[in-house]
Amino acid sequence: MELIAFYIFAAIVTVSALAVIMAKNPVHSVLWLILTFFTAAGLFVLIGAEFLAMLLVVVYVGAVAVLFLFVVMMLDVDFVELKQGTLRYWPFAALIGIAFIAQIALASFAREGSNTATFDASPGADTNAEAIGQVMYTEYFLLFQLSGLILLVAMIGAIVLTLRERPGVKRQNIAKQTSRRREDAIEKVAVEPGRGI
Repeated sequence: MELIAFYIFAAIVTVSALAVIMAKNPVHSVLWLILTFFTAAGLFVLIGAEFLAMLLVVVYVGAVAVLFLFVVMMLDVDFVELKQGTLRYWPFAALIGIAFIAQIALASFAREGSNTATFDASPGADTNAEAIGQVMYTEYFLLFQLSGLILLVAMIGAIVLTLRERPGVKRQNIAKQTSRRREDAIEKVAVEPGRGI
């Protein structure tokens, strides 16, 4: 059963990876890419590396959503038009969602019926996720936190790159606000009696 599941997953990964580069619609391409990552995670589950499978789904599928947002920001796509066209993508997204659920069921069923040995989770943990967690949060905790800071800097850099001035949009200028003098904000006007300003 595990061999059959491997061939099914491998075929889906190959077809969806080809569809990523052949799709003309960027939304379809992103959905195919998510399917590719999700199916590759199923292959990791089959070999007993559930931590890598979880990492692939959480990090890469989340990164695809951020990447798509970044591309939309860079290309200055009309959001009103984008929101109006979402209903026509629902059948395609539902089909890929059904494929996700079928793959989870297939991977779970193939792992339960397998007699092969799983990943040796040393140092003394029950699963490889626990073993990697024990090592990552003890010996390599500082490096783990530094990598998080590097990703934070990269995210701030992406926001700065896509942030641009648009005419007609009021923006806050903190330097101008803090350097403002009283004389610049207040004007004394001598009003003659019986007249308005």
